Amino acid sequence: MHMYCSWEICMITIIPYDARWPEEFLALARPLSAALGELALRIDHIGSTSVPGLAAKDIIDIQITVRDFACTPELVEKLGMLGYTLAPEMTQDHLPPLYQGLETDWEKRYFRPPVSLRPMHLHVRALGLPNQRYPILFRDYLRAHPMASAAYAQIKMALSRRHPDDVEFYYDIKDPLCDIVIEAAEEWAQATDWQI
Repeated sequence: MHMYCSWEICMITIIPYDARWPEEFLALARPLSAALGELALRIDHIGSTSVPGLAAKDIIDIQITVRDFACTPELVEKLGMLGYTLAPEMTQDHLPPLYQGLETDWEKRYFRPPVSLRPMHLHVRALGLPNQRYPILFRDYLRAHPMASAAYAQIKMALSRRHPDDVEFYYDIKDPLCDIVIEAAEEWAQATDWQI
């Protein structure tokens, strides 16, 4: 059983890949696309549920790409009509170690979904910033590298078994692990001419 505290996770529970996740993403994305129109430059299924075969938390991660954050009031209004609410305290993604640019390169907006929807995270990131590219490259790299995906799943499952109620500990390990994966993903992107 999954235990959630409204929009937040109280317990880390990793389950085997569910083949219904892509369709569940589409069911969530369609109304977002209709409500946002051209404001959403793209809507992507990101996170572990977007990688076939990868064990994950049963939470669909969605990334909406916008031109810039000047549109935030319009986002709040249009997403509000669907029952989403802005989380004003969540404005930044984790900064990878040794990152040389500005902290604002990792700015984002996060919206809590209405309680009527299945568990999900809605991230809004600006076109061309590193944190907009990161989850899409991460996803595509894991899709193309089943061994890396399986190893990533093993670590997440071990963390969830040993510390299921320590969400901070889980992310203290998982975030740097993702940074290790993304370094390999960057090399793969250059070698294959991967484009977002």
